[in-house]
Parts: sequence; structure tokens; C-alpha cells
Amino acid sequence: MRVTVSIFKRTTTAVSRRFASGEPLIRTALYELHKDLKGKMVPFAGYELPVLYDGLGLKAEHVHCRTPGFASLFDVSHMGQIKWYGADRAAFIEKAVVGDVAGLGEGEAKLTLVVKDTGGIVDDAVLANAGDHVYMVVNGACKAKDMDHFKALMAENPSMDVTMEYMGDTEQALVALQGDGAKNVLDALLPAGFDLEKMAFMTGVYTTLAGYDVRVTRCGYTGEDGFEISMKESDALAISKLLLESTAAKVLPCGLGARDSLRLEAGLCLYGNDLNEDINPVEAALVWTLGPPGSRRRLEQSFIGASNFLTPEGKAKKMTKKRVGFLGHDKPARENSKIFDAAGEKEIGVITSGSFSPCLGVPIAMGYVDVAHAKNDTEVVIEVRGKKVASKVAKMPFVPSKYWRVPE
Repeated sequence: MRVTVSIFKRTTTAVSRRFASGEPLIRTALYELHKDLKGKMVPFAGYELPVLYDGLGLKAEHVHCRTPGFASLFDVSHMGQIKWYGADRAAFIEKAVVGDVAGLGEGEAKLTLVVKDTGGIVDDAVLANAGDHVYMVVNGACKAKDMDHFKALMAENPSMDVTMEYMGDTEQALVALQGDGAKNVLDALLPAGFDLEKMAFMTGVYTTLAGYDVRVTRCGYTGEDGFEISMKESDALAISKLLLESTAAKVLPCGLGARDSLRLEAGLCLYGNDLNEDINPVEAALVWTLGPPGSRRRLEQSFIGASNFLTPEGKAKKMTKKRVGFLGHDKPARENSKIFDAAGEKEIGVITSGSFSPCLGVPIAMGYVDVAHAKNDTEVVIEVRGKKVASKVAKMPFVPSKYWRVPE
């Protein structure tokens, strides 16, 4: 096995607010731009990132992203970008994740789950067949432990030809352009003849944007149509300014606050809240990431931890809890709020994410409940600030997704 892990030294700047570890927060290539745009900077995943922008605010940023013809720009450079090389790259990655990697056509991407030997979720990630390599994006707060996990798995499989290259903070940046107007913005900057209408959700390509080398993936974390754009760290500021100054659509910067409320409306998980190493794909209602019943990955089960949540036939094992959504409570239920049965007597679960939905105008939440109470419209009671309020199990997403499908 060839094991080459390229981890570039991270550029750090000491700031007043740090995590308990004492490590200085990292500033992305767009830090000064955030400050110029009056971004309120906060610690997140070891980085100093904007939670919102003065003069806009969380609700306005959220609604802007959902408005037809508009687009929002997010700095997501804290995410980890990895390239996998080697003849055995797909086979090796399939030991670590639940999804079908070998079956991806060139340019195709998918959401997958990194699992451990207990079946617990180490991280969720997006990976793509990029031709001579597999391109992977992992969560910023998890990327260090992810790579330790991958290196340990490499050591257990020394005969496999695989190379992992982590593109560090001084090497590569990442931004997300989300919203209905995102396609119009990119269309004006992409090479002549590039047909975005034929670029489906969860596909990606290396191309140029206003002459800059980039990788564009049609995906995102908002439930809207949109793109993630990977670029050289040295080009990030120039590209971001081009996107914000576009005349093809109204583009505004968007912070972590609206990113969180957008993803919750879309029914998408936040690792560390809704997913962790004590939760498996069946409990998380993410068994679909393995493929449909009877698919290769369900039957072969070549990834570690499979027997903890799959039967030998590839069916989901029965679990005691399940991730579900909640609607109907009149006060926002935050993380760690207790959930009770309809009578308000028996504790049956816990809220993992909760907020006020700017688009629906009501509180929404997701969490885990005993499977006996997981059916849609099941009445429950949630404890909010010491008071018990009525709610119901609800189908997610709360707001319809608008992922782009290629017209037939």
C-alpha cells in the first residue's frame, strides 16, 4: 500500500475567543471580506466564521436564500477536502463508508456515511468520482478524526493501493452558492458552451470560473438548488467578490445562523447534534444512503460495522429509536429538550435540533424517539424551558426541496 497523507500547515491567527483547548482559531481566506461586509465573527469548528451580517440578520439572510431569483454565498472553507488516488481507491473507501463508490459514473457524487466497527456514524460526507481520483468533502469539526480513522484503516489493509491527500487550509478553499439564482450567476462566469441545465444535482466537474480553475459540484446544505465551488486558497477572495458582485442575480453573504435554520427546514442533519458515533444509519433514518433493498452494498456489506444494523439479507435491523421531525409546538424546542408521550408522563426521546422556521412562521425540530412513537402525526409533549408543550411527529423536509433534476 502507498500511504501518502499530505496535510498542509494551517495558517492560524490568535483571536480573543478560543475553544477550551486553547488552540488559536483559524481564519479563512475570506476573513477580511467578512469583516468588510460587517460579519459578526464567532468560533465554529476551530475557525472564526460569520454567524450573520450586520444590516441583514438571520431571518433576512434565510429568506433571501429561499427567494426565487436570488442567491446566497456561504464561506465553507472549514470543511475538509480530500483526494483519493490509487488503483484500489474505490474498494478501500467502500470499507469506510456505506455508499456505492465503485458504481459512481465519472462526475457523479453522493452523500454517504463514514462508519466505525460498532456501526456508529463517524461523519457524513459527500464524495464524487472525479476520474483519476475520488473527491471527498467531510465536516470541518470532524476532519482530523476522520483522517485518523482512515489512516488506521489503511494500516489494517497494507496491500491496497490507495493514497489519501488532504488539501489543507493554505491550499484549497470552498464556498457554497445557494438559491434559485445561483445557476444564473454561474452561467455568466462559466466557459462558453457549458450547459448548466444538463448538470444534475449531485454531479461535479473541474472547469474554470471567470478564468480561475475550480471544481463545481451541484449540491448544498439548504434544500435549494445550488453549488459548492472548490478553488485555490489564493483565488478565493477574487472569486467570491465576482459572485457577490454578479448582475445575473441578487447575491448576498450568508452566515452560520441562517445556514443552520435553512438545513433544518430541509430536514438535513448536523453532525454532533443529530448524528454521532453512538447513532447508526438505521436509527438516523439514513439507511437509504446504502442504496435500495437488494443493492450490492446491502448484500456484500464490505464496510466495517455493517452487522450492527443490517441483517445477513441486507435488511435494516429493528432499532429502539428513530430520528423524526416535529411540528405543532408553539415555542421553539432547543437541543436536549426532553420528549414525552402524549400524556406528558413517559420520557420517550430528546430533541437534537430545533429552531423557528422563518419560511413557515412556526417552530420546527428534529430528534430521536422510541420507535413506537415515531409514526407521523403521533402526538407528543416536549419540555421547553421547564414547561410541557404539545407537538406532533412530522414528515421531513419541512420545506419542499428544490434540487435540480435534468429535464427529460
